[in-house]
Amino acid sequence: MSMSAWKRAGVSMAAVAVIAGVAGCQDGDGKAAGASSEKHQAGQTRDEMTKVIQAAYRKTADARSAKIKMTMDMKNPASPEESGTTEMTGVQSWNPGAMDITMAGSALAGAGPGAPKESRMILLDQVMYVDMGAKQAAEMDGKRWMKLDLKAAAEAAGDPALQNQMAGGLENMNQDPSQQLALLLESPNLKHIGSEKINGADAEHYKGNLTFEQMLDANKQSELLAPKDREQLVAAMKKMGMKGYDTEVWVNKDGYPSRMVVDVKMAKGSMHIRTDYTDYGAKAAVQAPPAKDTFDLFEMLKGLKGGAPQG
Repeated sequence: MSMSAWKRAGVSMAAVAVIAGVAGCQDGDGKAAGASSEKHQAGQTRDEMTKVIQAAYRKTADARSAKIKMTMDMKNPASPEESGTTEMTGVQSWNPGAMDITMAGSALAGAGPGAPKESRMILLDQVMYVDMGAKQAAEMDGKRWMKLDLKAAAEAAGDPALQNQMAGGLENMNQDPSQQLALLLESPNLKHIGSEKINGADAEHYKGNLTFEQMLDANKQSELLAPKDREQLVAAMKKMGMKGYDTEVWVNKDGYPSRMVVDVKMAKGSMHIRTDYTDYGAKAAVQAPPAKDTFDLFEMLKGLKGGAPQG
């Protein structure tokens, strides 16, 4: 495997982390309940907001799949190479989780000349397949698809905080967008912003904020962390300057979320994720690429253990 191929593999690994991280931002405890009626916001009481979001939760959970268009903007003035825009389009299903998307933008920009301008990524049975492009295929006996077992990667991470992040991402990939709605109801400052047009259709706009600790409390996966590991994870996030998540959702007239936005602000930068959902219930016929076209990254790393890759 040449150095250029290794570099592209590194970029794809970063893309995998992006997917897991995005999923991690869209977390929840699976409960759309429990909000009080103390506050009145923009024409709807807390009870009215809760009723709308609970209904959207149930419909979305039952749909089990949707087409998605996601845009992620990352800004880090101190590290321009970490800044940029990544776009993802495709289909996602939940319970069980699967995904077939095409990624383009800054997540692939570091792959160098000859790298594809876009890359297809498939998630199936907790295994990610990444299309590395025609040049990769020429260097790997026609095998253009890189296989990465995400569960094995989480177990091999060693670092409890990193392992929890990867495992949490996998857990969230099995969840539907309604988990975002369930989590939004936990916000103490939930607001109804008003009616807006999203992709030409009427929708009701809601917004709330949660601290990192509140997000962690709502994440079922965090229950597996030992108290010491949890403290280390919270401390690491605070060191990064992460204060919380601004979460927004637009519920359309059919009762489904048509758009979700998550904003994360840190000391050194910010992340803005916007996801548009359409065609709820669309069949997500996700299939793994043929084995003859696939190389296993973990097996390759095992074979190179103890020595540097040659190029």
